[in-house]
Amino acid sequence: MPTTLMTPDVRAGRLNAADYASRFADATPRFTQAQAVLEAERCLYCYDAPCATACPTSIDVPSFIKRISDANLRGAARTILDSNPLGGMCARVCPTENLCEAVCVKVAQEGKPVAIGKLQRHAVDALMESDRPQIFTRAASTGKKVAVVGAGPAGLACAYTLARLGHDVVVFDAKPKAGGLNEYGLASYKTPDNFAQRELQWLLAIGGIEVRNNWKLQTADEIYALRQEYSAMFQGNVFAANSGASLASLSKNYAAVFLGMGLATTQPLGVPGEDLDGVEDAVDFIARLRQCADLATLPIGRRVVVVGGGMTAVDASVQSALLGAENVHMVYRRGPETMSSSSVEQEWAQTNGVTIHHFLAPVEILAASGQPGHVGGVEFARQAMVNGKLQATGEFEVIEADMVFKAIGQKLGNPVLAESGLRLEGGRIVTAEDGATNLPGVWAGGDCRAGGQDLTVEAVEHGKLSARAIHASLSPQ
Repeated sequence: MPTTLMTPDVRAGRLNAADYASRFADATPRFTQAQAVLEAERCLYCYDAPCATACPTSIDVPSFIKRISDANLRGAARTILDSNPLGGMCARVCPTENLCEAVCVKVAQEGKPVAIGKLQRHAVDALMESDRPQIFTRAASTGKKVAVVGAGPAGLACAYTLARLGHDVVVFDAKPKAGGLNEYGLASYKTPDNFAQRELQWLLAIGGIEVRNNWKLQTADEIYALRQEYSAMFQGNVFAANSGASLASLSKNYAAVFLGMGLATTQPLGVPGEDLDGVEDAVDFIARLRQCADLATLPIGRRVVVVGGGMTAVDASVQSALLGAENVHMVYRRGPETMSSSSVEQEWAQTNGVTIHHFLAPVEILAASGQPGHVGGVEFARQAMVNGKLQATGEFEVIEADMVFKAIGQKLGNPVLAESGLRLEGGRIVTAEDGATNLPGVWAGGDCRAGGQDLTVEAVEHGKLSARAIHASLSPQ
């Protein structure tokens, strides 16, 4: 380990305005109409197509691609959105290389799949940019009102499906803006031009959906304490009553409840120095970047270390490099074959100047020599697989860093769930196939549900299936 670590260099404005604009532009250029038709005509329109089976939301892929080849973009979009109401975002962020495109028969024939994701985006974008973007209508009102907790992909898919079926829905969310992961947790170059909010407005246009922001699911003790605090502060005007509620209260006041709050807490590294300045959760960094009106004002270190091997780690690493960091290291404790980020994402990181390290586990975050309260580097222990088990080799390595981002996973971390009697597994909610929990009238889906893959497209499917199950439970027998 070096005796001294360089003085931290964290500052904003490392680039000129033109560089910020170009670096954070759309990472995947859209098809022209001619390109889309040419690509669509590569499809064999397979019967019992494996690509449709591989899609978590069961989109009829050959059907929508055939409509694109026939220049029927509106019909293509209808096919997509009928199965996946967030088909526009999923087309941008879904790991199609591991799902539908991975099983495309063109891979065996030509070594290259049909570009299903880009074709899906082409159709949905064309619809949303048209003068009549809403192609679905609500069923007759059922007179039933359902509560949805969480305005992320699962919650929005559930709310939209319920609204189409004629129910009124109130969506409660802790953030100032609805959208969840789509608004706060994805790299900005994947969702440029405020697409998350544009898609949200398309969803809300179906009608029957009310969104209440800055609202948190709370324990009874938290609600009582807030009531007392605000009652004393505002002479009896109990503001806190509108900022949260217990699960029991929601169940009492609504015909059904869907929980889709995602994962709110980041896993700690559990090593000394984690509280130093310059050490931050990667999801918080990404959220700050996504909400930053002028990227030239966002400080970034000259040397950045990101600990983790998933999609969040890739997004934090690449965006650090795009902001002007000169050295960005993404460090993972196991080998490349166990990284949860796809090979395409890893290649994207390396293409953008990120160095990926394997078999290094953090043991201490080190303070800078000239600024002891600030991070100066990370000490890692070299790992190796021995008889199928990960073991330390006794070797150590230090990587200097002005900023360190933690991206080793998230957890639910909401005490109200255990208090309410929900069955949990590893901190996540146990459900049946349709999202039903062990509590009557309560469903759950998305990242907060046990046993999932933490994919946006899977969260959408959870919300959709739960909405249908809720509808069936509320319908006359």
